[in-house]
Amino acid sequence: MNYRWKLNNHEVLFEKYFRLEEYSISHDLFAGGESNVFTREIFERGTVVAILPYDPERRKVVLIEQFRVGAIHDSDSPWLMECVAGVVESGEAEDEVAIRESQEEAGCDIKQLHQICKYYVSPGGTTETCALYCGIVDSEGVGGIHGLPEENEDIRVEVVDAEQAYQWVREGVIKSSATIMALQWLELNEAKVRGGEG
Repeated sequence: MNYRWKLNNHEVLFEKYFRLEEYSISHDLFAGGESNVFTREIFERGTVVAILPYDPERRKVVLIEQFRVGAIHDSDSPWLMECVAGVVESGEAEDEVAIRESQEEAGCDIKQLHQICKYYVSPGGTTETCALYCGIVDSEGVGGIHGLPEENEDIRVEVVDAEQAYQWVREGVIKSSATIMALQWLELNEAKVRGGEG
């Protein structure tokens, strides 16, 4: 069945570093008929590309650690271990973002990209989608502090044994959703990736 929805009103409530929009919507109901008109505020974010750099020769992953304001109430720390990530700007392709951000944030050159999935981050409140990749790298010499000062980035790069990273997911040390998903994918597919399969 083709369900329908209707936009009754739309306005921009706030726009600065981020944009907040308000939508008044009605839609078809599963049992038939139409819903009431209801209003939702939506955080407009666009598409983010997240990349897990992986060295198949050494069985290591490259993770970054940085301060995240969204985690300031975390009982452990607002510094999170994450994948490399960046926003897709107008006219950019996802693979271009993956290559650029891997260089800027981790000093890694991507040799090959494996697409994992594309998903809605939190569709109840934001339009943001995440295109998730695993990028094949040579991790020798990778590390240190990276990021763009003009973007207030202070990023520590760590090269970690893949098994250690999988354990961190199981222990709840890694709390970023894209990073959890990428590492779980790699744990399931590592043998194929190391064998050079797609």
